[in-house]
Formats: sequence, C-alpha cells, structure tokens
Amino acid sequence: MSLTINGQRRDAFGKNASYRIRREGRVPAVLYGEGLTTVSLALEKKDVIHILKSDSGENSLFKVGFDGELRDVMIKALQVDPVSDELLHVDLIQISMDKAIRVSVPVEHQGEPIGVKTEGGFVDFVTREVEVECLPKDIPERVTIDISGLHLHQSIKVSDLIAPAGVKFISDPTTVVILVQVPHEEKVEEKKEGEEAVVAEEAKEPEVIKKERAPSEDEKDKDKEKEKEKEKDRGKEKKEK
Repeated sequence: MSLTINGQRRDAFGKNASYRIRREGRVPAVLYGEGLTTVSLALEKKDVIHILKSDSGENSLFKVGFDGELRDVMIKALQVDPVSDELLHVDLIQISMDKAIRVSVPVEHQGEPIGVKTEGGFVDFVTREVEVECLPKDIPERVTIDISGLHLHQSIKVSDLIAPAGVKFISDPTTVVILVQVPHEEKVEEKKEGEEAVVAEEAKEPEVIKKERAPSEDEKDKDKEKEKEKEKDRGKEKKEK
C-alpha cells in the first residue's frame, strides 16, 4: 500500500459548502469504520480519479492523511452526477489489515469458445462481478477464467471458478458467470407453392347464382285455365259493346 492522499477535515456542510469545495477542484468525503467516529473530509478530485483509474479501481487500498495521522482506507461508495458524470461525493471506509473483508471483483475471460468458433454460438456474459472474502492485502484485481473449451449450451458457474490463494468466493455457487448459447432466430413460415392463391380464393365471398325453376305440369295446366278465362272475359266485353 504505497499510495497516500491528503485530506482536509471540513467543518462547513450543506449544498453551498459542497459547491465551494467542488469549485476548488476538491470533492466532499466522509470516513467511517468500526469503532470510528465519522470524519468529514475534503479530498483532491484528481487524487480520487487517479485511484479509480488504477488497475484495482474502487478496490484499491490506500492511505488518507489528515490532522497529522494516516488511515488505511478503501472507497466504499461514490456519488456521481447522472448527467455530467461529475464526481460529487466519496465514502471511505477504514480497513483493518488483519481482518477479512468482502468486496466485489470483476470477472475477466480468456480464449474463444469452440461453441463460437465452429458451432455458431455466442458468449453471454451473465455475471460480470463476483463477491469474495479475504484479507485486504489479498484482494485480487480480477478473477480470470479460460472459456476456450466451452461448447454450445455449456456454461461456467461460480462453483467452477478457482479462487486465488487466501480468497473465498461468497457469491452463490450456482450463479452462472459465462454461457455459450445459440443466437435467437426469427422463425418465418414458408408458404407452399400455390397456397397464397388458395387463401386468396377462400377469402372471396362465394358468388350465389340463382337459377329459375322449371314449372311443374300442374302449374302449366293452371296457367292454361287462367289464359282461357281471360279469353272468355275479353269475348264478353266485346259482345256487351
């Protein structure tokens, strides 16, 4: 733990005081820990960013100096403006170097799976961080796994990971970390030849053709009798005239 940053104890609080601190290129911070009274500090923003950009990132162990003393600390939480990404506040936690702590470390993969190279699959990074427990000096920067031997539908779970010396995995052993699976394809049903024409024909309304019914013999006789009666009526009309 060679990195040391300097902090200043702050006595002014509130939005205005925090604004002034940020305008000066610093960032408000608090330091707390087991058996420790919370201390409000102001840190140089460039020092905090330097720690965040290091290989260990938020898991970096460093010393913060204030009031003539040094404390072993880690970054516990950050507050960042969602629009400008400006660093607004830092929570520091004091670390006891002889006590195990729990932190989350990133998972890094190596190699290209067989299921991707020759079987048409792709890698799904299901879990990108795992939780571990260890002494502060044993915190790994990352957990590296070789995925080159994975075939389609095969996965690596937390239980398959090999923990570095002095490190214990806390995450659920059944948690899937890496999975090789088949890309989702949109299934399109192909229509058989002529099917569209049949569907179109069925969609049309049936044409109803009305045919005239041929008259029966009885109907023909009745028509003849009606015609004779009409002839008689016309004859009577002529005689009366």
